[in-house]
Amino acid sequence: MAAPAAACFRHGAPAASSSSSSSLSLQQNQQPTRSCMMNMVNGKRSKRIGLRVVKCSSGIGIGDFIGGDLVKPDLGKWLSDVEEHKAIAIYTPHEGGYEGRYLNRLVRQGYYFLDLSARGLGDPETTLTKIHPVCPAHVGKQPIARWYFPPEVDYRLEALPPHAKGLVVWIIEAKVLSKAELQFLALLPELRPKVRVIAECGNWRKFMWKPLKEISGLATE
Repeated sequence: MAAPAAACFRHGAPAASSSSSSSLSLQQNQQPTRSCMMNMVNGKRSKRIGLRVVKCSSGIGIGDFIGGDLVKPDLGKWLSDVEEHKAIAIYTPHEGGYEGRYLNRLVRQGYYFLDLSARGLGDPETTLTKIHPVCPAHVGKQPIARWYFPPEVDYRLEALPPHAKGLVVWIIEAKVLSKAELQFLALLPELRPKVRVIAECGNWRKFMWKPLKEISGLATE
């Protein structure tokens, strides 16, 4: 069987003959672009798609050499913003882990933490500051019961040791909360002066934060 007369592609440009070796060297130096490559496999024509190489980084910084998670020159500003605004909305990278250094810095300042998930939190005002009912799963066999729990924030404020600086309510997945619920969290430090609120409201390429009042639509003072 005669060999199929199919053109060979390299970086989206067809192979040249010996008479056009100069043009081949120029084509091989080009960046790869999106192209369709046609080959003969088992007598059938197959199609391969080459993708363009995308460079996401605009430049090389010191974080490329020693690790971006080790270089945190904004920790001082982080502490000052937490003390000034008292309720912060943070945006973390998707891979996670970066927020741990900011959390540890608050631990060193003497704060204790209450970690909650926004999914299943219910009404934040009722759960955090009031006696609230909880219905345990009955699995279709036990009778439906209702248990009452003390306020999550007030209960832990009373249990803080004397040397504690305050309580940080760290809420993950806060992006599912409504605007009214975020507004209550932004006002919670005014109702409980020893409370600080950190809400994970989304993701970004690097760790960043904004006042929660600004995110929730309340006018910042």
